[in-house]
Amino acid sequence: MDNKFYMLITAICLLFLSIFTYLLHFLIFKDFGHIFSYFLLHLAFLPIDVLFISLIIEKILEYQEKRKKLEKLYILFGCFFNGIGEELLKIILKADIGDMSNYLKISADWNNKKNKLLKKSLMSYNYDIDMEKINLYDLKSLLINNRDFLIRILENPILLEHEEFTELLLAVFHLMDELHRRKNLENLPKSDLEHLKNDILRVYKLLVIVWISYLMHLKDSYPYLFSLHMRACPVNPESSVIINDIKKNEKNKLK
Repeated sequence: MDNKFYMLITAICLLFLSIFTYLLHFLIFKDFGHIFSYFLLHLAFLPIDVLFISLIIEKILEYQEKRKKLEKLYILFGCFFNGIGEELLKIILKADIGDMSNYLKISADWNNKKNKLLKKSLMSYNYDIDMEKINLYDLKSLLINNRDFLIRILENPILLEHEEFTELLLAVFHLMDELHRRKNLENLPKSDLEHLKNDILRVYKLLVIVWISYLMHLKDSYPYLFSLHMRACPVNPESSVIINDIKKNEKNKLK
């Protein structure tokens, strides 16, 4: 109510200021025709001014605001993958039936064209896993131990800017609930394992897509963070963040 009141007072003051200025001009120059002509001239340009402000300036401001929101969103991506995402991807990749590791071997020469082709391939990829290669207790422990962390991420309103990440978090929470409600994860019937498999595959597909988007953003905007993620790549079990001397490695290969 206070904001509306101040806006009304401001509008009235500006209107009276305009009237006072026109009146002052008339008292000094005594030329009503010029004032009226000047008024009509500016009134004719008013729709153009509104068009310029609403369609151009507003779009520019909206684009800048969207970029700021996306930057904050990718910070959430980083928190998610550093906290739980990459470890979750490692667990599922161990059970992957196929060549997903080859798809996710991303190098320094990765570009937008390769990224689009990769995303297209991943959308049609036949996601499948061997449930016997997944330690359900480890998976359950990872999710339960990070419940509060995931809730804090889910509470962030900026998630509305990215549908896939929101779906990923919801899929992770559903998988967490499924595992949490099963006290004993051994000797589960085949039908129940198949149900859990579908829940894991739902997470798997979304996890890979969001991870790729996150890495592409890092490569374009933050190469040093991209380098770190490449060295700690969850696809390669032998990856290490430790930077070794390339020449020494090449000498060792020759021996």
